[in-house]
Amino acid sequence: MSQAEMPKYQCHKKVWALKIEKIVFNSDGTAVVTPSEKGFGEFDLESDYVAKHVPQAGGYYVQYEGGYESYSPADAFESGYSLIK
Repeated sequence: MSQAEMPKYQCHKKVWALKIEKIVFNSDGTAVVTPSEKGFGEFDLESDYVAKHVPQAGGYYVQYEGGYESYSPADAFESGYSLIK
């Protein structure tokens, strides 16, 4: 890659996200997430999501418009997104 600085972008997307309080990894590659936010129950993650994103407690499970699912470490998410009330 060249020494030139890559173009910069600023995020303006709206996403849905839950902070991960606890994550239990199963032997089949799936995982069960317990969200930090009250009122949300545990939910399952498929093995392909777990393998691709390697989610960790303290980070965020994120859904984008169109249904794309991702994971973001807490520092990256919290510095780029603000809660919409």
